Amino acid sequence: MNSTPRKRVRKAVFPVAGLGTRFLPATKAVPKEMLTVVDKPVIQYVVDEARAAGIEHLVFVTGRNKGVIEDHFDIPYELQSMLEERNKTEALAILNAALPTAGQTSFTRQQAPLGLGHAVWCARDIVGNEPFALLLPDMLMQDEPGCLARMMEIYNQTGGNIISTEEVAWEETHKYGVVEKGEEVAGGFRIHGMVEKPPKGTAPSNLFINGRYILQPEIFEILETQTTGAGGEIQLTDAMLTLAKKQDFYGFTFTGRTFDCGSKTGFIKANVAFAMWNSEMADEVREDILELIETVKPV
Repeated sequence: MNSTPRKRVRKAVFPVAGLGTRFLPATKAVPKEMLTVVDKPVIQYVVDEARAAGIEHLVFVTGRNKGVIEDHFDIPYELQSMLEERNKTEALAILNAALPTAGQTSFTRQQAPLGLGHAVWCARDIVGNEPFALLLPDMLMQDEPGCLARMMEIYNQTGGNIISTEEVAWEETHKYGVVEKGEEVAGGFRIHGMVEKPPKGTAPSNLFINGRYILQPEIFEILETQTTGAGGEIQLTDAMLTLAKKQDFYGFTFTGRTFDCGSKTGFIKANVAFAMWNSEMADEVREDILELIETVKPV
């Protein structure tokens, strides 16, 4: 196995071109990544996780009708002026803290829905010949330090490629991409294999890939010529399997909470969990939820 230079991970890719059809009509005019969990859009949580891990450049792979994401990470001059005039210093501080610095964001388009692998490939010229993080915005992680920060700790010792994984019930493994766990290394473990949605009873482990990656730039060369796989899309897992023949892959087992905000139930759970994580509102939210559970019945 060839070792890879341990370059610093400076850039992160966020694939945000999906249509969000499971949330229609809410996502008819509003991107699913801009749906709000408590007081921030979903994409802001994921960007905050990346920045807390030391990411300096944010690369968004967008699609049609996603311009509001770009606007969200821009300076709202009119709003800033109004807050300053009204001496709303706390609100202004919250607004400014969420803004990337000048030149820290890039946007490119995925012009056809050809899968996650294709979305990653669309970022190739912006990322260049550097390792990069990949964060799936649908997946919200709740932990401190964050998931990507913990992966960076492993990467700084091992280099190579890092995949975040999480335990799932064995009977659910057929729904996910699953890794084959090897020996423990630097707080993580070597990955000896990966399989996408294995048939029931055949999974090599119950560790599924949960939407956070650190990848070497050679993945782009593979994606360049890769044929379509499951669902007629260019699958990232297929490209990683090819890259794993030449480079080391390591796994990290995330033990915090993960919420799939691409599903309605996951989105609701995320709202409750992040509200409960907020000391100012946790008690009131807990009381209200318990009351709702007792009094509201399905229609």
